[in-house]
Parts: sequence; C-alpha cells; structure tokens
Amino acid sequence: MLNDTLANALSGIVNYDKVGKKQYLVHPASRITKRVLTIMNEQGYVGIAEDVTEARGGVLKVNLLGNINKCGVIKPRFAVTMDEYEKFEKRFLPAKGVGVIIVSTIKGLMTHDEAKEKNLGGRLIAYCY
Repeated sequence: MLNDTLANALSGIVNYDKVGKKQYLVHPASRITKRVLTIMNEQGYVGIAEDVTEARGGVLKVNLLGNINKCGVIKPRFAVTMDEYEKFEKRFLPAKGVGVIIVSTIKGLMTHDEAKEKNLGGRLIAYCY
C-alpha cells in the first residue's frame, strides 16, 4: 500500500535516472504529482510528463533527461514565511542558486524563487537539484 504517492514517484524517477533509463511510469498519478512534474519540466530536470491512461489512479509517462542529482519530498510539510526561505535553501539545496524547492502557496504550486518574487509564504512540498 502506498502512503505518499509523490514520494514514491520522485524516488522512482531518481532511481531510473541514475540507472540510465529514458522513461518512467508514475502510477498512481495525482494532481500534485502532475503539477510537481510540470514544474520540474519547466526547470529542465525532466522531460514532458504525459497521461498514458485514464484508468483508475492514472498513469503518467515521464521522459528522463539525466539532469537530476537528487530529488525528494519534504516531510513534514514545513510552513515557511518570506524570511525563512534562505534557511530552507541551506538545508535542502547544495548551494545558493542551485536547484529548486517547490512550495504550495495560496496561488498554487510554484518554485521558491517565484514565491519570493510574489512575497508569498506557504508549505514546502519537494526539492530537486
């Protein structure tokens, strides 16, 4: 039984990427998983994630580019304010300006850089570099 579908998807993507595979099937696919993969695609870490089936739970086919060093979810989902982004960047990213932290805000999921530009706080969801 899967408890955290996003964590399972991200760990599978990292494992397949390290082995050198070109594609990974994410099952089950939730809306949060789709949005996180869309953000990772915009940042250049993975290729396009496309729906394969409309079956129960859904399946996403993710094209892997070989650009991921480490990726994972942030548990517990820390609440973050504008002043605290730098603290969490130091904790989860290897260097300043390297990688992204995905944040859930009242305006939707976005990277921590976008959230800082828009002066938004939120909850930390995942990181990738």
